Amino acid sequence: MLFSAIIPLYNRPQEIKELLETLTMQTYKNFEVLVIEDGSKDDAEEIVKSFAGKLDVRYFKKQNEGQGFTRNFGFERAKGDYFVIFDSDCLIPENYFETVNDYLKTNWLDAYGGPDDSHPSFTPVQKAISYSMTSPFTTGGIRGNKKALGQFHPRSFNMGVSRKVWETVGGFKITRSAEDLEYSIRIHTAGFKIGLIPDAKVYHKRRTNFKQFFKQIHFFGRARINLYKFFPNELKWMHFFPAVFTLGVIFTLIANLFWGWVAEVCDAFLALYILLIFFHAWLKNKSLKVALLGVIAAFTQLIAYGLGFMQDFWKRVVLKRS
Repeated sequence: MLFSAIIPLYNRPQEIKELLETLTMQTYKNFEVLVIEDGSKDDAEEIVKSFAGKLDVRYFKKQNEGQGFTRNFGFERAKGDYFVIFDSDCLIPENYFETVNDYLKTNWLDAYGGPDDSHPSFTPVQKAISYSMTSPFTTGGIRGNKKALGQFHPRSFNMGVSRKVWETVGGFKITRSAEDLEYSIRIHTAGFKIGLIPDAKVYHKRRTNFKQFFKQIHFFGRARINLYKFFPNELKWMHFFPAVFTLGVIFTLIANLFWGWVAEVCDAFLALYILLIFFHAWLKNKSLKVALLGVIAAFTQLIAYGLGFMQDFWKRVVLKRS
C-alpha cells in the first residue's frame, strides 16, 4: 500500500527539516511526502528540496488558508491509497509506517489516529507539556487512548484517512478551530470505521514555553464551542471539567481571603490534586524537574482551556453571537 504523508507548513523551516530527517529512516519505504507551504514568509523550499535524493518528496507553495484547507490541497495532489497527516512539529519513529501497514492488513480501518509522546531530545518544558496533554489527571486523559469516553476522534497531528474516505466524505470543511474533530465526526456519520492504532505514535513537540502553550490551549477551549455549533450533541459533561476546575481555583483564592474553614477544605483538595499530578509525572518521566514543571503545565492547560471555553460559551451559546 502506498501512503501519502501530507504536511502543512507555516514559517517553520527548521521543524520540517527535523521531521523529514526522521522520515528518511522509515523501515517501510512505500510512501510519498507532500509538504505544502501555507503562505509562509520564512519558507523551507531549499530545505525540502535537499531531501529529494533521500525521499519521494514534493513541495508546494500556496496562499495562506490555514491547516485544514492546506491538507485538502495535499489530498487533491496525493497519489497514495492512504493519506497520513502530520503536524510539522512532530518527529516520526522509524517503524511508524511499518506499524500502520501491518495493523491495517489485519484490522482494517477507514481512518485512524495515533497517540503522541515526548522524545528524549525534548526540553524539560516540552516533556512537561507532553505529559499534561496525555495525562489522566487533565483533559489529556480523554485523548488518544483506548479507554477514552465516547467515540474515538483522531487528531490531525497524527491521523490517517483512506482514499475512499476522501472520495466519499471530502476533506476539511473548516480550516481552523476543531477542524480535525469536525472531520472525524463526518467520517463517523458516513459509516466508516475509525479507530486508534496504539503503537502508531509520534513525538509531538507542541509549544516550547508556557506562554505559547497557554495561547494554544485557550484557542482549543474556544474551538470546542465552535464544534458545538456544528454538532450540539458532541458537547459532553467532561468538556466542562476545565471550566469547573478554573472556577474552583478562583473560588479557592477568594476563600483564602474571606472564609478560613472553607479555604482549608479547598486548599486540601487542591494540594491532593497537585500531589497526584506531581508523583504521576515523576513516575512517567523519572525526572523531578519535569514533575514540577508538569504541575505548572497541567494548571496552565486546564485554566487556559477553561477560560477559552467559558469565553465562547458565554458569547456564542448564552448571548448567541456569531
